[in-house]
Amino acid sequence: MMNILITFDLWLRKVLAFFCALMLLLMVMFTVYTVIMRYVFENPPVWGDLLTVLSNIWLVFIALTLIVRDKDHIALTLIYSRLPKTLGFALQQFWTLVICGLGVVILVYGMDVVSTMSGKYWEMWHFTWENGAFEFKPNYMPKRYAMIILPLSGALIILASTVTFLEDTIRFKKGTYQHPGDEQLSE
Repeated sequence: MMNILITFDLWLRKVLAFFCALMLLLMVMFTVYTVIMRYVFENPPVWGDLLTVLSNIWLVFIALTLIVRDKDHIALTLIYSRLPKTLGFALQQFWTLVICGLGVVILVYGMDVVSTMSGKYWEMWHFTWENGAFEFKPNYMPKRYAMIILPLSGALIILASTVTFLEDTIRFKKGTYQHPGDEQLSE
């Protein structure tokens, strides 16, 4: 069972890292295309800047999940290393729980935003599921489609912080726990 969870964790990290790389690539492509169309052809697309911003937002929220899981977020590494191991561990676990709470807030309020957000992006086309098939809609993508990243990232942050909390607890009980950043200090 544990091997399945470890495999799922590694697979999820790879998928999220690929998604972040894709969003970064899209940001660059949309920006380059918009700049070329604006300054060379004097005919910029109306959707170029919006897609660049949306790609950036999605990249940041998904990258936050990876950062939480890898414990690369803002941490009190210097303080952890100066405290007794038990106290440093407790402080680290408290910080992980605070981040989990942030994930809950993002999830709850994100679901509220998605369910209540009105308005549409007039310059964006989209697909909808109607009559048992995807149908192309030429304009007016609902803004809630872009906001779906909030509850999604909130759920992923909760998952990442929970796994990190449990993983660190198990390592602490086994005596193999190291504070984040201890690897760099020992090298």
